[in-house]
Amino acid sequence: MVSRREFLGTALAASATLTFGGSLAGCGLRGRRRPHIVLIMCDDLGYGDVGFTGATAYTTPHIDRIAREGMVLRQAYSAAPVCSPTRVALMTGRYPAREVAGLHEPLTTHPVGLPATPATLPRVLKDAGYRTALVGKWHLGVAPEFHPLAHGFDEFYGFLGAAGDYFTKEDSEYRRPMFFDSHEPVADDGYFTDLLTARAEQIISAPSDAPLFLSLQYTAPHWPWQGPADHHRPSVDDWKAGGSPEVYAAMMRSLDDGVGRVLAALDAADMTRDTVLVFTSDNGGERFSHMGPFSHAKMTVGEGGLRVATAVRWPARVTGGSHSDQVAVTMDWAATFAGIAGATMPRPVDAIDLGPALTGATPVSRTLCWRVTQRRQQKAVRHGDLKYVVNEDGTHLFDLAADPAERTNLLDVRPTDAADLRGRLAAWESEMLPPAPLEERYR
Repeated sequence: MVSRREFLGTALAASATLTFGGSLAGCGLRGRRRPHIVLIMCDDLGYGDVGFTGATAYTTPHIDRIAREGMVLRQAYSAAPVCSPTRVALMTGRYPAREVAGLHEPLTTHPVGLPATPATLPRVLKDAGYRTALVGKWHLGVAPEFHPLAHGFDEFYGFLGAAGDYFTKEDSEYRRPMFFDSHEPVADDGYFTDLLTARAEQIISAPSDAPLFLSLQYTAPHWPWQGPADHHRPSVDDWKAGGSPEVYAAMMRSLDDGVGRVLAALDAADMTRDTVLVFTSDNGGERFSHMGPFSHAKMTVGEGGLRVATAVRWPARVTGGSHSDQVAVTMDWAATFAGIAGATMPRPVDAIDLGPALTGATPVSRTLCWRVTQRRQQKAVRHGDLKYVVNEDGTHLFDLAADPAERTNLLDVRPTDAADLRGRLAAWESEMLPPAPLEERYR
């Protein structure tokens, strides 16, 4: 069984300067402009919902262009199988279970949010000289002290809540419009995916001497199930109802068109070569999504709830048409982006800098953990190719290399491995905050 000290020694990999070639000088960045950073994060995108991971019901040529011209991370994970905790990990570089207890699960009416101190990723990049913008979903608190601008974003245009009508912008949790430009509510007409794309284009094309960090957080393809032609308003009490594979396909085509417009804007601004562009999702998919070879879905610690389609394009550094089997997770982007900026996150992180992986380094083994405590009671740890899962059906041990669909339980066959992973999970839990009290609606 792994000791607590040994586990923490491997888990807390502090972020440092960019390691492509060993240093910023080796990366050719010293003395010249640092690269732009554009993160495109979808919402509830299933692993198999895009062409480069196997979608066939529709095409995603623009998203696939990112994979074709860059690197596919074939073992990329979300930090949680649900929205808010994953975004906590992105902003902090740390496990969401280390942070505000109420952010372990998606926010509802709790008066909680992600504190702006210690500094989170946008503040770190802003202090390093980046122009920072968030376009799209926030879902890390609605109070002024939790606002994106308080975290160091120069610009915010998007949605403070969890999910909303693509036309009226009414939020599914707070039952009121949650669409803002900076601190001001807005009522811009149009399909929400298109509005977010248009603002992203505007930000990319704006002249500036500073490198850009653009976090483009699409709400698509999260429910309600509304394509660009679906102007009807679903019942606010049952937004998950209705829809169809055809509507989902329309939502995905709209998303892909938006990504294409972003790529075109980068081309037009002559920014493509020196932009680190990451495409990923906040967690696995839900209704109408395709999970590829994986089972389970959002709100579970199964691979279908955690594995996310991820591609990185950086023509100046990343070989087009390549792939990596480095196990990666949402919080790694905080360490990686900070490294690109020549900065560090203010606290020890659970992340690794993915720089070496993006330039073809041999994958390093690591331990990752997850837990869900509200709608479901589940937890899991992955170490190497083995994954130990505790859920409502019992305790399981899977070999993901041989069994990515998690169908064959090896618990009785490999008891020593099971004990080792159980110890790693216990060591991790001992360092995390206790779970938030169970909400009444889940009792």
